[in-house]
Amino acid sequence: MNKKYIVTLIVDNNAGLLARLSGLFCRRSFNIQSITASETGADHLTRITIVTEGDDNNMRQLITQSEKLVEVRKVFCNTQDSSLYRELLLLKVRSSEQELSSLKHYSEIYGAKIIDLTFESMIFELTGHPSKIDAFLEIMKHYPIIEMCRTGITAIERGANTSADVEMEKE
Repeated sequence: MNKKYIVTLIVDNNAGLLARLSGLFCRRSFNIQSITASETGADHLTRITIVTEGDDNNMRQLITQSEKLVEVRKVFCNTQDSSLYRELLLLKVRSSEQELSSLKHYSEIYGAKIIDLTFESMIFELTGHPSKIDAFLEIMKHYPIIEMCRTGITAIERGANTSADVEMEKE
């Protein structure tokens, strides 16, 4: 049975690695739903978070094959109880003067910031768990959405024993 996985990789910051990783996922018939990549505290390392779906057996094989890539330092699946997930949404909505107070009200309920306002539109910024983003979008779909950007999920482990330990010990 397929389920959602949030996979984190700590990798050396080398050109072409992301293409090889996405090719590996493709060969194993995993669709990448979202992917984020950023530098870590160590200049030469990058943290990649990939959201995908699959079954347990294929996911184990995918992780094993990912670990074989020379640049990969660590691969692990994030779990709901041991990790925090966040996503960023930028949402541009067509607005009229009559709708301003209701739009402002919804943004306050969800903790969204109004980062731009013109006579014709309003841009919101919202950071939170993906379910919070989805709930906000469900309310906002009743307004004409002009543009929308979502970053995809990024995840970090709770507690002191984290991927950062691996980053320093393999130097």
